[in-house]
Amino acid sequence: MSQKRRPSSARWLAEHNADHYVQEARRLGYRSRAVFKLQELNERDRLIKPGMALVDLGAAPGGWSQMARPMVGAKGRVIATDILDIEPIPGVDFLCGDFREESVLKGVEALVGEQALDLVLSDMAPNISGIDASDQAASLYLCELALEFARLHLKPQGTFVVKVFQGEGFDAYLKQVRALFGSVAIRKPKASRPRSSEVYLVAKNFRRV
Repeated sequence: MSQKRRPSSARWLAEHNADHYVQEARRLGYRSRAVFKLQELNERDRLIKPGMALVDLGAAPGGWSQMARPMVGAKGRVIATDILDIEPIPGVDFLCGDFREESVLKGVEALVGEQALDLVLSDMAPNISGIDASDQAASLYLCELALEFARLHLKPQGTFVVKVFQGEGFDAYLKQVRALFGSVAIRKPKASRPRSSEVYLVAKNFRRV
């Protein structure tokens, strides 16, 4: 569900193609530059471990799941979903659909089954309308859905990583996350574009309430 404004100018395209992380992703065979955000978060916060069960919300084009699948190993599990379809990733269970819809949520929950999750990742973002207040509200709604999913499906001491755009409602959302987790860090990976207001909350030690 990580859709972005369509590139509409030669300048944007030139900047994108010249981007260091775009070039590195292509060189290493990753599906998107976003993989380097998760890579940095993982190196700093030790998120992904062998044997883990995790869900990747807003997975398209699949870079995070592509990175996580070999890291969890044969005994681990990766479940992914996005409103956009992706090329299949061996060993990843993917459901295409809008996570805001009850039927899609139920589909993801059916894939999870009775298994409690070690990690919930959310890189979800709405379509950008250009109206700041509307875009921020839409983004926070997705963040709230991700938090509720994590609340219902994480095992005690589990971890939640979510992309949030700083702005109206950010502090209130941060407070909600802190109420459910023992520690919450705000991270700005180097691969995040400097002009973007996005940050990632890395919430550890889930407290089931």
